[in-house]
Amino acid sequence: MKTRHLLLAILITAIWGVNFSVIKLGLTTVDPLILAGVRFTLCALPAIFFIQKPDVQWRYIIGYGLVFGIGLWGVVNIGIQSGLSAGIASLVLQFSAFFTLLLGSWIFKEAISRYQLAGIGMACGGLLSILSIVDGTVTTAGLILVLLGAVAWSAANVIMKKAKTTQVFAFLVWSSAFSPIPLFALDYAVNGAAGYSALVNQLDYRAVLSILFQVYPNTLFGYWVWNSLLKRYPVSTVAPLSLLVPVFGLLGSVIIFNESLSLNKIVAVVLIVSGLGVGLYGQRILNAVLMRSRSRPSSTPYGTRDR
Repeated sequence: MKTRHLLLAILITAIWGVNFSVIKLGLTTVDPLILAGVRFTLCALPAIFFIQKPDVQWRYIIGYGLVFGIGLWGVVNIGIQSGLSAGIASLVLQFSAFFTLLLGSWIFKEAISRYQLAGIGMACGGLLSILSIVDGTVTTAGLILVLLGAVAWSAANVIMKKAKTTQVFAFLVWSSAFSPIPLFALDYAVNGAAGYSALVNQLDYRAVLSILFQVYPNTLFGYWVWNSLLKRYPVSTVAPLSLLVPVFGLLGSVIIFNESLSLNKIVAVVLIVSGLGVGLYGQRILNAVLMRSRSRPSSTPYGTRDR
């Protein structure tokens, strides 16, 4: 990978990691479901008028919009508002990779390898480390909600795979159009008009910056660049860089919210990121090592012959 592309990929992982802290800033004055609704409204508009509908069935577009918008980000926003720190939320959400493996084995009959099982075990050790954190940055409700968000993300991945689209950016824009109305309706059903009154009367620069960051650098720019890199380079080159997202997520929370970096959190990061690495790329790494060892020239001394 060229240096400028590597730096661009790292920038995107940093944006995606810091986004959790940016969401938390927006939640200081905006209800979580409304915040997600405004985000996806701006993701769809006005881009939907300039980008052609992807050539996939409507059920995939609508389903992805509902699951990704409500099940993932609506629920994760509520989880962060429920007391889970932005850094821990970015870490716990990475369990979506393992939930995707489990869903894939059930729906697509894909076998789960011993490396994937080992990775799941390591990541669960990291989750236990999170449960032992007592500094006020972890709540049971927040943890459960973000884990549910991770399940929704894995379901969204399955929908994307079944849709078999190559127009990922167009798919994202069009599916985003189906997220806002249910999000706004759910908030009204739960909170009445209070959330909308607060949006009008208490909206400040932090909320505005939070919304704009989530829409443009995080969603539209981030996914466009990432998918462009995936088209240019092998998946095995680009995808492992996503392991940096929870690292940047925790660092962002430390810098922006002065979150304490305890030993338990460091252990959780190491176990979960290592588990992701082993589960997703362990077999590839082993295959690469074996191929390299087989391709080495023979060490037979010069002048000797096979007998």
